[in-house]
Amino acid sequence: MLELLQLSALLVFSFMSILFMAAHLKKDNSIVDIGWGIGFCLIAISTLFYSEIFTSRQLLLCGMTLCWGLRLAIYIFLRNKDKGEDYRYRQWREQWGRSIVWRGFLQVFMLQGFLMLLIALPVIFVNSSHQNGLHWLDFAGLFIWLIGFYFEAVGDYQMMQFKKNSANKGKIIAVGLWKYTRHPNYFGEAVMWWGIFLVSLSSGHWWISIVSPLLITFLLLKVSGVAMLEKKYQGNPEFEAYAAKTNAFIPWFSKK
Repeated sequence: MLELLQLSALLVFSFMSILFMAAHLKKDNSIVDIGWGIGFCLIAISTLFYSEIFTSRQLLLCGMTLCWGLRLAIYIFLRNKDKGEDYRYRQWREQWGRSIVWRGFLQVFMLQGFLMLLIALPVIFVNSSHQNGLHWLDFAGLFIWLIGFYFEAVGDYQMMQFKKNSANKGKIIAVGLWKYTRHPNYFGEAVMWWGIFLVSLSSGHWWISIVSPLLITFLLLKVSGVAMLEKKYQGNPEFEAYAAKTNAFIPWFSKK
């Protein structure tokens, strides 16, 4: 297990360093968002092949991780294509001024790399386990993961289609899954990692693995997801009317 943790840490450091150099040359730190999902895929694949076991649980969890990570990376690439640096990273670039290089490296790329390593713990632990066969917890985890994948993938697709219509420019999406939660994609991502955590339970180390879903849920709710995005829309009358009748995170019927 320690060897796989060390391998993953080295891999993440190398990958994020290469990503940083590409971002520095392009002057676009939002590249890190595309690399987020890819990084998890690299961890899953490298630890799977390093273990040389290929149990059914390992294959299941790696498949789940790859589906999530690749879909997310492709979606963000298409969303950001030809649009320049995302507003969040552009604001930091302006605020940090001359210190953008070292602060970008440490506070954007290395910090996300560290968080990536913590969130990937269930995948690393499963790939370090030699226990074969699937348990009911694995099927329960897969079911929960599928629910999360549906909310994230469909929510992202609905948002992309909404933005394609020029008549919706500046408007707030309140249709489809967005009618039941203001952030179906963030809700889906958190649910997926709770599903991954359930799959990892049969491999032991649950008291460490639980850091993963707790951390990603906290980040999505309080740091980089819901809190940051909603701050952008503060004072927008249309958004405030939408927020008054729609749950922020957990889907539910609209309030009248």
